[in-house]
Amino acid sequence: MNNIRFISTLFLSVFITGYLGAQAPSGYYNSAAGLTGTTLQQALHDIIDNHTVLSYTPGLWDAVKSTDARGDGTVWDMYSDNPSGINPYNYTFVTDQCGSTGYNSESDCYNREHSFPKSWFDDSSPMYTDLNHIFPTDGYVNSKRSNYAFGETNSPSWTSQNGSKVGPSSVSGFSGTIFEPIDEYKGDFARTHLYMAVRYYGEDSSWPGGDMTDGAQPKEWALDMLLIWHKDDPVSQKEKDRNNQIYSLQDNRNPFIDDPSFAEKIWSATGISNKKIETDEDLKIYPNPAGEELRFTINENIDSELSIQICSLTGSVIKYLSIKSTSENHINIQSLEKGSYILLIRTGNNIYRSRFIKL
Repeated sequence: MNNIRFISTLFLSVFITGYLGAQAPSGYYNSAAGLTGTTLQQALHDIIDNHTVLSYTPGLWDAVKSTDARGDGTVWDMYSDNPSGINPYNYTFVTDQCGSTGYNSESDCYNREHSFPKSWFDDSSPMYTDLNHIFPTDGYVNSKRSNYAFGETNSPSWTSQNGSKVGPSSVSGFSGTIFEPIDEYKGDFARTHLYMAVRYYGEDSSWPGGDMTDGAQPKEWALDMLLIWHKDDPVSQKEKDRNNQIYSLQDNRNPFIDDPSFAEKIWSATGISNKKIETDEDLKIYPNPAGEELRFTINENIDSELSIQICSLTGSVIKYLSIKSTSENHINIQSLEKGSYILLIRTGNNIYRSRFIKL
């Protein structure tokens, strides 16, 4: 091999059209209509920035009484909730609020969880009290989460009473310790992180960032996972109601709750209709809106057959084929399970690689 060329991530996804939004005011997203990529990210930022900043105390304590209350008036804590059965414990607003004494075990009290850890933005304002990423949660579980990245683990070192986990990451691209919420709320937290990437777009140059972010922007491994979580756990009525309550308090909204397709349009190739994705001077990838095939051209003279492999990120070959180079080559991926893959193309002494996701 004379050289290896790495090209940008290609996201392939199909999102449900005709989604009913979370009651955004008429015309709220008009300035974002028809946009894609970072242009859309900037437009959404301009719509939701300069929100009303709440106080940490008593502002957030008071706010969660309306944003995170169950139908029976108790605290809706995503770190203790059991959607399929009886909750291990419930909290009463104010009465069970954590105070100066702290907490020694689950069910002691609830506090204010920065789901996007505050150390990642240096405890600065207005992020510090932005309700869109702050939730009331069990104080002990919150302390276990610490400032770990969200992720998935196959060998947890600790598990909460509702099934949230701490352990080594099993997500490709990151091997550190992660916190895994239950499946019911993975989409909620994914949309929270996507919100942060848009709300603070261009305002995060001084942020320390964390294991899953550069500033406010998700790292590649984290973005792959968040988009899958976003797809697998669709927007719930809880999120819609919370979004409306937050709008009444701080005058901005989470766009990915109102219109989940914004994620596709910003970060997925399918958001660029019928346009070439210029990923490398030697290799061009064309998106297929149906998510059923990859199409590509190589800008060099190819006399021999191309050896093409689609591999899982563990290196296991899923598909293998050899084809003659034509002006536009096709690889059918309809049979692939959802997940992350590597497209590996060998031609002569050169190797081209492209990472892609099928959602």
